[in-house]
Amino acid sequence: MENLDFYNHNVIPVHIGGSEFYITTTIINTWIIMGVLLGLALIVRFLIHKFEEIPKGFQNVIELLVEVCYSFTATTMGENNKGFAPFYGSMFMFILLANLSGLVGLRPPTADLATTLALALITFFMIQGYGLRDKGIAKYIKGFFEPIPLLFPLNVIGELANPVSLSFRLFGNILGGTIIMALWYAMPWLPVKIGIPAFLHAYFDVFAGILQTFIFVMLSMTFVSSAMDS
Repeated sequence: MENLDFYNHNVIPVHIGGSEFYITTTIINTWIIMGVLLGLALIVRFLIHKFEEIPKGFQNVIELLVEVCYSFTATTMGENNKGFAPFYGSMFMFILLANLSGLVGLRPPTADLATTLALALITFFMIQGYGLRDKGIAKYIKGFFEPIPLLFPLNVIGELANPVSLSFRLFGNILGGTIIMALWYAMPWLPVKIGIPAFLHAYFDVFAGILQTFIFVMLSMTFVSSAMDS
């Protein structure tokens, strides 16, 4: 483990206090995406330093995106839960950029189970936290014994399965596309690398990336809203 090569093993060894840690390409690419999102936020803040009462130009575009985000959140989670829009809007943008990062030669962070599981666990703890807050401990626990007490084990398994299914759905689809693209570029026959990869990227990176982002965020919204008493 002493001479791991970054390009072959996708890690950078870091020695801190006599211990060895590894910075993976997933971490590096996640930092890059976070930097892009931060940069976009600063650009928006710079260009719209003062909101006009009658929007025009760039402010119109930003307000349209915000309205779409709030409208989608209200449609999925209910009018009372529109406050989740900033959180899910940020999640949507992060996952979308992560999925599309393959277009610029990066390995998508969402092709790593650690990333998708972390996102799914956020949803899981939100489900439990908001469920406890809105239902109370007694009603929350009672829900695991409905409609009949014999279903308690299945209800528990169902709750634990949510983050697993969420994470593996996104991870599997993005990793599958990444593997197919890697195999295609590894083909020794040069003509198949001209033109055809553009169509494959359009499907695996753009179409599948946008679709899987939408599915993940929508399911997360649905799970969280169903755990609360609206």
